[in-house]
Amino acid sequence: MEYDCLIVDDEEALAQSTCDYFNLFEVSTAWVPGMPAALTFLQANRAEVILLDINLPDGSGFSLCKHLRQTSDTPILFISARTSDDDQILALGIGGDDYIQKPYSLSVLLAKVRAVLKRRRAGTAARYASAFSCGDLSIEFDAGRVRKSGAPLTLKAMEYKLLAYLVQNRGRIIPKEELFRNVWEDAVTGDGTLNVHIRRLREKIEQDPNHPVHILTVWGTGYRFEGDAP
Repeated sequence: MEYDCLIVDDEEALAQSTCDYFNLFEVSTAWVPGMPAALTFLQANRAEVILLDINLPDGSGFSLCKHLRQTSDTPILFISARTSDDDQILALGIGGDDYIQKPYSLSVLLAKVRAVLKRRRAGTAARYASAFSCGDLSIEFDAGRVRKSGAPLTLKAMEYKLLAYLVQNRGRIIPKEELFRNVWEDAVTGDGTLNVHIRRLREKIEQDPNHPVHILTVWGTGYRFEGDAP
């Protein structure tokens, strides 16, 4: 079965009220109380967004996030009463897409989840588009061609693969670990390799590589591609 959202939280009253509220506003949602239950649920069902508490009775939310990131890029929004910067940095560094502190407003949380769903669905649609253009940059995915101001750009195979992945997931913060996994298909690829490829792409597609407007750095987390197709 497919759901818009899965809540993983052992605070039953809060999780149930959040679930009921989301379902009331037609964001189909289920909830489970811990890590084993979440893994069992995801074996039989699909969720487009996961709301994940850190303190679980049978395993850390951090551990579950790391486990899921081995095979999935499903957006994970941490929800936690823990307020330290270290927790937030760790949550984003291991692949979390956002960090929301408890107590939260149901209406604001719903708006955040809807925004993530909208971006994810737009990104999914982009994967099946045959072409993309933004300003003077254009990409023909089927042919693997990139042009700037109408002139062909020569990209190495990995540069093209990285650019295509960034564009197809535009508007979303993409953690470095996700790029290593899905572009290089190698979990041990280092920051240095990624930084070199990002710099070379900026030199080729940006008007001013030192002040990029397309490939933006999200410090401590990863990168985001900005640019909408007409």
